[in-house]
Amino acid sequence: MIGPRAQKRLAILTAVIVVGGFLAANIHLVTVAFTSMSDCVQPAPGKPPARPAC
Repeated sequence: MIGPRAQKRLAILTAVIVVGGFLAANIHLVTVAFTSMSDCVQPAPGKPPARPAC
């Protein structure tokens, strides 16, 4: 079997990998959200624009 010291190291390594994956996924989501924002387009007549700055 695995010794207590190796088990502790394995648990810490697994936790670091899981947290790293979680952070990478969140960074990816934020990056995609900002890069996929469309530019302002002309709204249909009688309808307000989606953003006040448009």
